Parts: sequence; C-alpha cells; structure tokens
Amino acid sequence: MKILLAYPRGFCAGVVMAIESLERALGLCGGTLYVFHEIVHNKHVVEEFSRRGVVFVDDVEAVPEGSYLLYSAHGVSPEVRQKAQNRRLRTIDATCPLVTKVHAEVIRYAGQGYTIILIGHEGHDEAVGTVGEAPNRIRIVETVEDVDRLLIPATEKLAYVMQTTLSVDDAACIVNHLKKRFPDIVGPPKNDICYASQNRQQAVKSLLPKADTVLVIGSQNSSNSNRLSEIAQAYGKPAHLIDGVGEIESGWFQHKDTVLITAGASAPEEVVQQCVAYLRDRYDAEVLEEPLLTEHIRFPLPLEIRSVDGIAGGDALVVL
Repeated sequence: MKILLAYPRGFCAGVVMAIESLERALGLCGGTLYVFHEIVHNKHVVEEFSRRGVVFVDDVEAVPEGSYLLYSAHGVSPEVRQKAQNRRLRTIDATCPLVTKVHAEVIRYAGQGYTIILIGHEGHDEAVGTVGEAPNRIRIVETVEDVDRLLIPATEKLAYVMQTTLSVDDAACIVNHLKKRFPDIVGPPKNDICYASQNRQQAVKSLLPKADTVLVIGSQNSSNSNRLSEIAQAYGKPAHLIDGVGEIESGWFQHKDTVLITAGASAPEEVVQQCVAYLRDRYDAEVLEEPLLTEHIRFPLPLEIRSVDGIAGGDALVVL
C-alpha cells in the first residue's frame, strides 16, 4: 500500500486563530467560559475543550448574565451581538476575518438597496450569521436548481456573496447560472471562498488520478470537509469522511491500494497521523507526501485579547 498525504491539509489560519483565542481566554477569564456554537466544526477539538470546562451553547439566553462569551470562527448575526449586550456578557470575537469580509459585503450591498443572493448551505452556522446582517434582503441558494426557482422582479438590483467553505467548482457553476438568469447581477471582485478551502480542494484534485480510494479526516458537520469528499466522489473515487482512526473499515482497502489522505480545515494533524499509523501498521504502507504549496497566512488574535482594555484586565498579550 501507498499513502498519498495531501498538503496543504488540516488547520487553516482562521481555525488556528479561533483555537488559540479560546486557549488564551481560558487562561485569562477565570470561572466558566462559554462559546456560541462549536468553536470549529470538529468533534475532537470540541470534546477536548468541553473536557477542560468550556461550555458550548446555541442560545445566548443560556449564558448567565455577566459571563464571558466567545464567538466561534463562523461568525454571528447582529441579533446575537445585541442579545449578548443586553445580558451584559463580556464577549470575545473569534470570527474568521474571511467570514467578516462576507458580512461586510452584505452590509454594503444591503445599504445600496440590493437584494442579495447568498450561495451557501441553509442552517450552517456561517450562513445563519451572514443572513442575520440583512435578513429581509437575502435569499439562499445551494444549487443551480435553486437559482431557477428564484422569483425576483426585474426591477430589483441583485448582488451575490458566498459562504467561505464551498466547493470552488460548484460555486462557479451557480455563479455562471445566476449571471445567465440575471445578467445585471453584481458580486465581489474576488470570490468569497477562503484560500484554505480552495487550496485543500486543489491539492486533492492534483492527487486523485494516482489514488484508488480517499480518506478525508473531518467531522460530518464540517462543510469544507464534506466538499473534499464530494470532489473525490465526483471524480469516481470511493471517499470516506471520518472523524478518526476508529471509523476506518478494513473492507475499504486492498493491500496494494494507493490511499489519498487529506483533512478538512478544522481537523487536527494528530488525528491524521493516527490514521497514517494505522495503515502503516496494518498494511505496511509507504507514506508519500506531495506538497502543492505552502501556506504562510496568519490572523491576529481578537482585539479583546490583544487590548490592554480587554479581558486581560490590563495585561497586554503579545502575538508572535
């Protein structure tokens, strides 16, 4: 057996920032620290922080007044921020800057009187937060068929934005279809899909011709992990989205297979290496790492952690 280890894979800059923010906040807040939604969509990360006393909530009303509340990487709506303010919660905003960019686009388009088409997955935490910026002006589409079902008067100005974790190919198809139906629709100068989603998808595509089967390390509620699995399947390769080594089934492989392993942007490298070790031990697999490119992006920690006026109580934190 051969293992093709895709690179880049795993944690993106937004996930690294969110997890580091939570780590720092744990050491600064004292008492119970609450997080709105999962900090990132990964079972292992959430379970580890839960074990350390972090409480994940889906409703601001569940947070005791005056407590610390950290917003997850997926972003939140203005309504959530207002509810937190009403409860006098001390908030830390770990929203990924690339998600914040999409929120800013929605605010700008809404202010200019546009009806906004959000290409994304209804109910996903990121999409919910984005819609909340202009709930009366946004329509969500997930497929080309959804575009065909849109009933929008010809007199309305239209703009589109995207969820950051989509398939590049699928999003391009939907944008092209939107432009055919609505030739005057406008959009951001650069697509909203984050660099990490694009890079991980491209790395998988470049290695698929050499692979017999694909393992995607990531949780079932991780949008970008699901997209990696779907890309492999679209190319006719059997693909399995797994949380970890305990979900691997021997029936997926032949002893001479070439197995492509990648990981979603919120999946820890430790879990990837556990899966690699399993295949090496069981099948005497040879590991081949073929890097597509190197990522150097790093996002600063939230202002609430960096600022001398923030939760540190006067002690500034240095971001290295």
